[in-house]
Amino acid sequence: MASLTVYDRSGAEVGKYDIEPTEIAQKISKQLLHDAVVMYQANQRQGSAKSKSRAEVAGASQKMYRQKGTGNARAGHRRSGVRRGGGHIFAKQPRDFSYRLPRKAVRLATRMAIASKIADDQVVVIDELTFAEPRTKDMAGVLKALGLQGESTLVATEQQDINVYKSARNIDRVSVSPVSDLNALSVLAPNKMLVTKAALDAIKAKAAS
Repeated sequence: MASLTVYDRSGAEVGKYDIEPTEIAQKISKQLLHDAVVMYQANQRQGSAKSKSRAEVAGASQKMYRQKGTGNARAGHRRSGVRRGGGHIFAKQPRDFSYRLPRKAVRLATRMAIASKIADDQVVVIDELTFAEPRTKDMAGVLKALGLQGESTLVATEQQDINVYKSARNIDRVSVSPVSDLNALSVLAPNKMLVTKAALDAIKAKAAS
């Protein structure tokens, strides 16, 4: 049983949170995590790379000079791929790189990612995280008190909290996500995960359902 220390906003220890990684995921499959991360990265690719084939570049389509008798090597038109300014022989075309793994596999990968963070002692628990209004200075102070200053950190909240989001969006390498939006890539990419007690309860409840 893993016992996570619960901190308040000032960094003081206020309790413990008992949780077992197997409550979130029975086992951790590196292959499934890899497949899920590759899928999310592929889905982020713009796929707009484009180059012109010889049919698309400007230039006459007539033969440059007669086949024989000039002393030169035989040549076709100026748009040939072997000539400067000609089209690409294997021209790049826009394409869609996105694909989807089965829904159950995606959900399981998310739980495995969270369980691996807990097992690797990369989760910091805070009793509550709310702001009356967006204040980046206050959010930076909380991160500093918890020893997360300068660390790439995912802040997980129970539900969408616009004040928390706006307070953290200008802090380098800090992202905010409600539990419902977590995925394997967003969990594994940062070094640390700051999670509220309510969010951790929601994660456990979601894994048990």
